[in-house]
Amino acid sequence: MRSVTVTLDDLRASRSAVVTRAEAAAALGVDPRTITASIENGAIPSVRLGRRVVIPREKFLRLFDADDTPTT
Repeated sequence: MRSVTVTLDDLRASRSAVVTRAEAAAALGVDPRTITASIENGAIPSVRLGRRVVIPREKFLRLFDADDTPTT
């Protein structure tokens, strides 16, 4: 398996419509299995394209937008 080095800033600058599980894991610094589990429990949005599961880039990045963080 090849190593993927991606940051959230790389994903923000990307023009791709989707993110792979490996790219999402690299950007967050977690194991790809963590991304798979999060997809399965609905925490991360995903789309199935045939046998492939991809993550819509914009929806994924919205999960980490600082503007959406509630203030107390």
